[in-house]
Amino acid sequence: MLASLVEPTVAAVFAPRTRIEADGTVEGYASLFGEIDQARDKVMPGAFAASLRQRPVRRVPMLFQHDPAEPVGVWLDLREDHRGLYARGRLIPEVARGRELLSLLREGAIDGLSIGFRTVKGRIDPKTRVRSLLAVDLWEISIVTFPLLAGARVRAVKAANSPRQPSFARARAPNRIGGR
Repeated sequence: MLASLVEPTVAAVFAPRTRIEADGTVEGYASLFGEIDQARDKVMPGAFAASLRQRPVRRVPMLFQHDPAEPVGVWLDLREDHRGLYARGRLIPEVARGRELLSLLREGAIDGLSIGFRTVKGRIDPKTRVRSLLAVDLWEISIVTFPLLAGARVRAVKAANSPRQPSFARARAPNRIGGR
């Protein structure tokens, strides 16, 4: 039996990418393996392994826009999986910017993640000029407006009894400059 062809609804096309609960937990991929960002960097599987072993998760700051004067939360879980660097953390509601970010994330106004790092081992392909990052020292992960890697996004925000809203951040930001 053939599957029926159903036209997508407006609601399905604009389905929310976030869900919200009270504790301010955010999760998503801060980096995706094998994808080329706008700086022509490509993070390879295993690039974070040594850094994650050497630096406890609580020693990797959660910042806003890579600003060291703007810590907004704590990372609870950082790990490499088959897709990239998975990050789960909690915004701190007692920090004013943390409250603001929770509201911005809830409304879909911002949803980018970006890594701050030092290259430990990299290789530039002379033909494509793409730099493969084989090992990096992870310094921080920021919530940003414009990630250099389009797929590095917050996938879920947890806060109770909040309306689900679609994220239009990508549509409003055609020129992606800024963090990774």
